[in-house]
Amino acid sequence: MVLLTELVSYINQLLQIDKISDYCPNGLQLEGGEQLKRIVTGVTASQQLIDAAIDYKADAILVHHGYFWKNEDPRIVGIKKRRIASLLNNNISLLAYHLPLDLHPEIGNNVQLAKQFGWQPDKVLLADASPNGIPPLVRTTTLEKAITGADLAAHISACLQRETLHIDVDKPIKRIAWCTGAAQSEITQAIAMGVDAFITGEASEPTVHEARESGVHFYAAGHHATERYGVKALGEALAQKWQIDCHFIDCDNPV
Repeated sequence: MVLLTELVSYINQLLQIDKISDYCPNGLQLEGGEQLKRIVTGVTASQQLIDAAIDYKADAILVHHGYFWKNEDPRIVGIKKRRIASLLNNNISLLAYHLPLDLHPEIGNNVQLAKQFGWQPDKVLLADASPNGIPPLVRTTTLEKAITGADLAAHISACLQRETLHIDVDKPIKRIAWCTGAAQSEITQAIAMGVDAFITGEASEPTVHEARESGVHFYAAGHHATERYGVKALGEALAQKWQIDCHFIDCDNPV
């Protein structure tokens, strides 16, 4: 068992949430009971995940995508009302960590995705980190041997168990950049970094043209698929620290 206040304080410090500007509140978003024995982790605090957590008799839910995003409707109505009512009625706390979970150098989404691919991220130069020492969102790796764009597409699809969208520019790949989730706009930074390929979760219409015109392979491997691993790793770390039950539930999403 762990106290909610103790858990929240630990994760907040671990992910350095006070040092990172975000589009949503990070940390405890909805307070349930103080004593935690079972925690469910997942990518998004959807009704499907909440219902699964209720069935699992969880005391808290820990996610990457929570609620109260910048510029969203602040009213508690419709889908949001039903989700929050489910949490309150079952005394379940909701914890959410967005950019801090993307950026963490050990359990973050970007580093954990590299682990799935079997890659070692390039070292972050001091000049590339923020003044607080936070690594950049876009990470890179350098392969020992160049591969084809089709080979990389097949590798990504096999590792994530879903078909990836590949914009092929017919050039060998040695240096790769990536950023999980909806980071297609970061292709501009990837191009400036001189990489051969850029991987993220989603694609926008202009992304295709930028990739083709810059000569950089582009891969949209799924927002959900690329962001499963940080929250799962965080849950496993918490389970080990406090000997509590942290159960990852994958509510699949094709996007």
